Amino acid sequence: MAKKSSIEKNNRRRKMAKAAAPKRARLKALARDKSTPMEERFAAALKLAEMPRNSSATRIRNRCEVTGRPRAYYRKLRMSRIAMRDLGSKGLIPGLVKSSW
Repeated sequence: MAKKSSIEKNNRRRKMAKAAAPKRARLKALARDKSTPMEERFAAALKLAEMPRNSSATRIRNRCEVTGRPRAYYRKLRMSRIAMRDLGSKGLIPGLVKSSW
Protein backbone atom coordinates (compact mmCIF):
# COMPACT_ATOMS: atom_id res chain seq x y z
CA MET A 1 0.00 0.00 0.00
CA ALA A 2 1.33 3.40 -0.98
CA LYS A 3 1.63 6.28 1.47
CA LYS A 4 -1.62 8.16 1.98
CA SER A 5 0.16 11.46 1.46
CA SER A 6 1.39 10.40 -2.00
CA ILE A 7 -2.07 9.29 -3.05
CA GLU A 8 -3.68 12.50 -1.76
CA LYS A 9 -1.01 14.66 -3.40
CA ASN A 10 -1.74 12.97 -6.72
CA ASN A 11 -5.50 13.47 -6.22
CA ARG A 12 -4.91 17.18 -5.57
CA ARG A 13 -2.89 17.37 -8.77
CA ARG A 14 -5.73 15.73 -10.71
CA LYS A 15 -8.25 18.21 -9.35
CA MET A 16 -6.00 21.21 -9.98
CA ALA A 17 -5.15 20.08 -13.53
CA LYS A 18 -8.82 19.58 -14.35
CA ALA A 19 -9.72 23.05 -13.07
CA ALA A 20 -6.86 24.80 -14.87
CA ALA A 21 -7.08 22.90 -18.18
CA PRO A 22 -9.17 25.47 -20.13
CA LYS A 23 -6.99 28.41 -19.05
CA ARG A 24 -3.77 26.51 -19.82
CA ALA A 25 -5.09 25.49 -23.25
CA ARG A 26 -6.04 29.08 -24.06
CA LEU A 27 -2.65 30.45 -22.99
CA LYS A 28 -0.78 27.71 -24.87
CA ALA A 29 -2.73 28.39 -28.05
CA LEU A 30 -2.05 32.12 -27.74
CA ALA A 31 1.67 31.56 -27.12
CA ARG A 32 2.00 29.26 -30.14
CA ASP A 33 -0.05 31.36 -32.58
CA LYS A 34 2.41 32.95 -35.01
CA SER A 35 -0.14 35.49 -36.28
CA THR A 36 -0.43 37.32 -32.92
CA PRO A 37 2.09 40.03 -32.00
CA MET A 38 5.28 38.96 -30.26
CA GLU A 39 4.48 40.96 -27.09
CA GLU A 40 1.14 39.17 -26.61
CA ARG A 41 2.75 35.78 -27.19
CA PHE A 42 5.46 36.56 -24.67
CA ALA A 43 2.91 37.79 -22.12
CA ALA A 44 0.91 34.57 -22.57
CA ALA A 45 4.05 32.51 -22.04
CA LEU A 46 4.81 34.44 -18.84
CA LYS A 47 1.27 33.92 -17.52
CA LEU A 48 1.58 30.22 -18.30
CA ALA A 49 4.86 30.08 -16.38
CA GLU A 50 3.26 31.83 -13.38
CA MET A 51 0.59 29.15 -13.05
CA PRO A 52 1.19 26.42 -10.44
CA ARG A 53 3.28 23.53 -11.70
CA ASN A 54 0.82 20.99 -10.31
CA SER A 55 -1.88 22.37 -12.61
CA SER A 56 -0.11 20.70 -15.54
CA ALA A 57 -1.49 17.34 -16.66
CA THR A 58 2.01 15.91 -17.06
CA ARG A 59 2.55 16.06 -13.29
CA ILE A 60 -0.21 13.49 -12.69
CA ARG A 61 1.05 9.99 -11.94
CA ASN A 62 -1.02 6.95 -12.85
CA ARG A 63 -1.62 4.99 -9.66
CA CYS A 64 -3.40 1.72 -8.86
CA GLU A 65 -6.98 2.31 -7.71
CA VAL A 66 -6.72 -0.59 -5.24
CA THR A 67 -3.30 -0.16 -3.65
CA GLY A 68 -1.99 3.22 -4.86
CA ARG A 69 1.11 1.60 -6.38
CA PRO A 70 2.67 3.93 -8.98
CA ARG A 71 4.53 1.32 -11.04
CA ALA A 72 3.46 -1.57 -13.29
CA TYR A 73 0.14 0.16 -14.01
CA TYR A 74 -2.37 -1.25 -16.52
CA ARG A 75 -4.35 1.65 -18.00
CA LYS A 76 -7.25 -0.50 -19.17
CA LEU A 77 -7.90 -1.88 -15.68
CA ARG A 78 -6.57 1.16 -13.77
CA MET A 79 -4.64 -1.08 -11.38
CA SER A 80 -1.16 -2.49 -10.86
CA ARG A 81 0.00 -5.91 -11.96
CA ILE A 82 0.02 -7.19 -8.38
CA ALA A 83 -3.56 -6.11 -7.64
CA MET A 84 -4.68 -7.44 -11.04
CA ARG A 85 -3.14 -10.84 -10.38
CA ASP A 86 -4.61 -11.02 -6.88
CA LEU A 87 -8.14 -10.06 -7.97
CA GLY A 88 -7.86 -12.21 -11.12
CA SER A 89 -6.96 -15.28 -9.06
CA LYS A 90 -10.03 -14.70 -6.93
CA GLY A 91 -12.18 -14.40 -10.06
CA LEU A 92 -13.22 -10.79 -9.39
CA ILE A 93 -12.17 -9.40 -12.78
CA PRO A 94 -14.62 -10.35 -15.55
CA GLY A 95 -13.00 -12.06 -18.54
CA LEU A 96 -9.64 -12.57 -16.86
CA VAL A 97 -8.44 -16.13 -16.43
CA LYS A 98 -5.12 -16.86 -14.79
CA SER A 99 -3.19 -19.17 -17.07
CA SER A 100 -1.64 -22.41 -15.88
CA TRP A 101 0.09 -25.22 -17.74
